[in-house]
Amino acid sequence: MNNEVIQKAKLVKEASVSLQGKTTQQKNQALQAISEQLLIDQAYILSENEKDIQEAKETNISASMLDRLTLNAERIQAMCDQIELVVSLPDPIGEQLEQFKKENGLVISKRRVPLGALGMIYEARPNVTIDAAALSLKTSNAVLLRGSASAKFSNRALVVSIHKALQRVSFPENAVLLIEDTSRESVKELFHLTEYLDLLIPRGGKNLIDLVVNEATVPVIQTGAGNCHVYVDATAQYEMVVPIILNAKAQRPSVCNSIENLLLHQDFFNEYGKEILEALADANVGIYGDEKVCEVFPKAILATEEHYAEEFSDLLISIKVVDTVEEAIAHINQFGTQHSESIISEDATNVERFLNDVDAAVVYHNASTRFTDGFEFGFGAEIGISTQKLHVRGPMGLPALTTTKFYVQGNGQIRE
Repeated sequence: MNNEVIQKAKLVKEASVSLQGKTTQQKNQALQAISEQLLIDQAYILSENEKDIQEAKETNISASMLDRLTLNAERIQAMCDQIELVVSLPDPIGEQLEQFKKENGLVISKRRVPLGALGMIYEARPNVTIDAAALSLKTSNAVLLRGSASAKFSNRALVVSIHKALQRVSFPENAVLLIEDTSRESVKELFHLTEYLDLLIPRGGKNLIDLVVNEATVPVIQTGAGNCHVYVDATAQYEMVVPIILNAKAQRPSVCNSIENLLLHQDFFNEYGKEILEALADANVGIYGDEKVCEVFPKAILATEEHYAEEFSDLLISIKVVDTVEEAIAHINQFGTQHSESIISEDATNVERFLNDVDAAVVYHNASTRFTDGFEFGFGAEIGISTQKLHVRGPMGLPALTTTKFYVQGNGQIRE
């Protein structure tokens, strides 16, 4: 048994109980203090992040993964902006969702309450430390963080800042704790802490998410793996196609809402296929394609089913030519991860069919998948993108970190 994991899980559970008495004003004050402290400690945070970057470079990490790991002044300011937005949002705790009165005089209401003690397991991106802390505190949840070894210095520095801020406003420091042991054993220890943790949220690649989902006995929200697609229909306007594809693939290829697959209708491919392939190549995107793609663009590598199923998280893409919107939908439902899928089309019937029949948390028409993000959706931040169908789905903002409780008020009623 890992003493650090057990001890910190116990402290987080205790803190989750004390947080239930915190007012919205007290929680917002704590968040404001964290935002201020991040700027005060910016030089320290960046120096610790540099240690992670140097270690990552020694392992020949890809440029896209290095980008996920990197902090700078602009990204720290973005963290502060996200915290400020969370402060400005309504506090969901205590919100009355419904109320009704029975014939016997009982008044029954349903209200939002915290989930309790959360466990967050995540890879590479240190900004998740701040997202998880901000959303958890606003919803009166305590959170136990377990980041990856690749971001150990950055995560530790951010939690030091969080604790300084919480001390200043007399808020429980144990509401946000970090497991500093980055061994595989420390992750697995979290899987079975049903005595202390109410929920686990994994955020990272497919291997991490599958490991947590398959092995944990603590309830899990499945998040993040993003094998996303853009389907270009026969009626698509060429002027918007290339900008959407390049944004969805090349702006930040390491994130889960970037696309890994491009589906092109045969008619559109006949007219514009070569231009699209050249635009991707000019953006340094490596191309895996079916036989039709390879015939038009000899630099492409023949795609296999493994390529269509892979989350590259890099400047790589698989491309397939299809004959109908139904074929595109079938391909997406076979290889996608129920994350984000987009159609570019001017055919209202095909658009409606795509949006309704594709199995995904978020579907788009004539837009990049890169908007699947809590900040972009107006949630302030996100603790993950849920790709499952129970409890929550899509970007997880404040309401997603709550459950409900029934309150029953009577005046002496007994059941006969």
